[in-house]
Amino acid sequence: MLVEYDGTLYHGFQWQVALPTVQDELEKAIGRVFGKASRVMAASRTDAGVHAMGQVVSFWTGSELDKMALVRALNHYLPEDIAVKASYRVSAEFNVRGSAVSREYCYRILSGTTRSPLSRRFSLFVPRPLNVELMNEACELLGGEQDYASFASSLDDGKTTIRNVHEAGVVRKGEVTVFRIVASSFLPHQVRSTVGLLLRLGRGMIGIRDFRDIMQARRVGLAGPVAPARGVCLMKVNYATPLGSEL
Repeated sequence: MLVEYDGTLYHGFQWQVALPTVQDELEKAIGRVFGKASRVMAASRTDAGVHAMGQVVSFWTGSELDKMALVRALNHYLPEDIAVKASYRVSAEFNVRGSAVSREYCYRILSGTTRSPLSRRFSLFVPRPLNVELMNEACELLGGEQDYASFASSLDDGKTTIRNVHEAGVVRKGEVTVFRIVASSFLPHQVRSTVGLLLRLGRGMIGIRDFRDIMQARRVGLAGPVAPARGVCLMKVNYATPLGSEL
């Protein structure tokens, strides 16, 4: 299923004891529609406060319920800040996480003269101009397959810090600056750590050489502090065969 949510009130996607999560809400809705529980798997386990426009999740069901009827039924039981946008039937071999070839995230920054109450849940307010040209110069350093250890907040023992970033760039439209990054997968807090370092660069707190040195140091947590979660949105999960095609 394709799922959209405002992550403000949730402690991330993944289920946690006695804490509100997106996974828990989806599983409760599935239980109410089908009368039995089913574990939900996600393509990307978004952090607390992170939003999604194009999260992809999967679950097993023996029901023959029509796809649009399923969407309407689940949305009836889901809270207003979570919605199923579409559903698909896939083969038993499909793995919502393992079959994904890339994930696309965006981070919104409001860099105007005053804060915006209507944007506060979905963007970070930075009350000063940003050097977008210099930030894009740094984004050129982010591309390709390389070691991104400096952008990880923590690591499990033995886990590789090599990732493949397909695209990275910053675009400014009026008072809104958007950072976009596409990669095969991400390290813990990699997107927010990258934005945090880019903001320091864009505000003149560090130079491009400092940015490069931090990247090349490959030391966990060096790019921090991380940017707040509210500006992050999972925009899309890409598969070799688009959802809705025969998988």
